[in-house]
Amino acid sequence: MHGLTNKAIESFVRDTYGVDVWLEVARRARLDEPSFEAMLSYEDFVTRRVLDAATDCLDKPLDAFLEDLGTYLVSHPTTEALRRLLRFGGETFAEFLDSLDDLPGRARLAVPDLDLPSLELIDEGDEGAWHLHCRYPQAGYGHVLVGILRALADDYGALVIMDVVEHVEGRETLSIVLHDPAFAEGRRFELAARAS
Repeated sequence: MHGLTNKAIESFVRDTYGVDVWLEVARRARLDEPSFEAMLSYEDFVTRRVLDAATDCLDKPLDAFLEDLGTYLVSHPTTEALRRLLRFGGETFAEFLDSLDDLPGRARLAVPDLDLPSLELIDEGDEGAWHLHCRYPQAGYGHVLVGILRALADDYGALVIMDVVEHVEGRETLSIVLHDPAFAEGRRFELAARAS
């Protein structure tokens, strides 16, 4: 597993629940070091142990933890760069969804050895209804995507209902229904980042 994945889990727990909770997670997961290096690779079992320890420490179901992780990835102030990268996918939430198929390839331009799930968006023929297939050997990325997409829907001001509707070996399917693309005022987004 790429270190960015493990570092994201670590940062989420630290920023949301505190350093002491993270240190307890690291202890329960039997980590040699209580912090991950973003550009290293780790065995998949390490990530699984961290997820098991985190959900046990927090007494939270894995699906809910992963969805909260996805929300964190695009809504926390420390992850603004990822939000900006994703918002380049389109001016509306529907345009953003149409760009999802290309996301893993675009991510590899920035981090060549990053292995993201392959994504395939299927238009269901009804206005504003899609299925998103997420293919990856490890289960759970569909729930991370639900968190990311819900946070981005809020970012765009869109009213969207979504959930993981199918788990099969190596694939999770999300149902996405866009009820109102302009339900609320979205967060401001400019092409160029503001200088600090």
